[in-house]
Amino acid sequence: MSTVLKGACVIGQSGGPSSVINASAYGVIKTALENENITTVYGAHHGIKGVLNDELMIMDQEDPAELERLLYTPSSALGSCRYKIADPDEDETDYKRILEIFKKYNIRYFFYNGGNDSMDTCEKVSRYMAKVGYECRVMGVPKTIDNDLFGTDHCPGFSSAAKYIATSFMEVSRDAHVYDTGMVTIIECMGRHAGWLTAAAALAGIKGDGPDFIYLPEVDFDMDKFVADVSARYEKNKNCIVAVSEGVHYADGTFVAEAKTSGTDGFGHAQLGGLAALLANVIKEKTGAKVRGIELSLLQRCAAHCASGNDIQESFNSGKTAVEAAVAGETGKMVGFECDRTNGYTCKTKLFDLDKVANFEKKFPKEWINAEGNYVTEDFINYCLPLIQGETPMVKEDGLPRFCNLKKVFAK
Repeated sequence: MSTVLKGACVIGQSGGPSSVINASAYGVIKTALENENITTVYGAHHGIKGVLNDELMIMDQEDPAELERLLYTPSSALGSCRYKIADPDEDETDYKRILEIFKKYNIRYFFYNGGNDSMDTCEKVSRYMAKVGYECRVMGVPKTIDNDLFGTDHCPGFSSAAKYIATSFMEVSRDAHVYDTGMVTIIECMGRHAGWLTAAAALAGIKGDGPDFIYLPEVDFDMDKFVADVSARYEKNKNCIVAVSEGVHYADGTFVAEAKTSGTDGFGHAQLGGLAALLANVIKEKTGAKVRGIELSLLQRCAAHCASGNDIQESFNSGKTAVEAAVAGETGKMVGFECDRTNGYTCKTKLFDLDKVANFEKKFPKEWINAEGNYVTEDFINYCLPLIQGETPMVKEDGLPRFCNLKKVFAK
């Protein structure tokens, strides 16, 4: 590819949102708007489906001051989707349509903002464009609170979710210890196959308000051992707080909460939920204690009011780097982070090949789980604590957050 490539760009967002996914989008949009080689900046309405449906928003026509509010606005401002496109070697239908739209608007840069499945979409689009000889530079901009993308030290969105989880555990802990009658509290965190989010509850422990036990998907769940753990701690302290990943499973791979599922999402993933209530009922039956089950659910990924300042800045930088790298000639890459915690904390962007990132889940390190399989080690604390530093300068009006409101002017 030549170094200089003039044309329009489009950015889409996909998968589950986060409190800082829009900071990444703003990094792309702002940098693209300021680059002389990018003629028009489009936003795909509801991700790749917006491209397929010819629903592109013109970012050039948005108020710059309003766009800046994306830094502190949760969820996916451009609209998200869960749409799995086929492999281009097996079915080119969607790709022919994407190419048609790219040609219609002279789109030469494609940025896709999402997690594992989004990087898979990104890699497929990149591969197809190369196959048909259409010069278009494709870059993945990572987003996943699950923190399970290959290569990168951590993922945009994880740090803020971790901060919210740790903060919530501290607050719930104070509430759970207020009475003299005793209680068991079981808090369910997101995490289908990787336990990063649930592990973040351990951060509350450094302030004395953390959980007694942490159960992650990386360790096969044993109901008898779980009951024994909780019962013994409750008997000793008349109080017990548990953090558990929604995706904990038995040795045969069956999700503990599988009986509570209700179908799958657009990528075929089981919809999990209800684990906290299920485990609460088990403990209540076994111990007779007062038990409360809490499911943090979507609150983990949309708590922009509790966002990490580092996460906001790093998310913006990932989008900015994606544009700069693409204009410089890179394609088929995902922007990730390389960090150093030796003397303080430093973080810089690094490019990873999309074909290595797509559909690879980075699990929580087994060596960071204690021998009993029910808590995490100090290594995780040292890894995670720097990520949650810094506060959000979110503007408020009438005591409430002032989020970004796009005009959403569609191209014709």
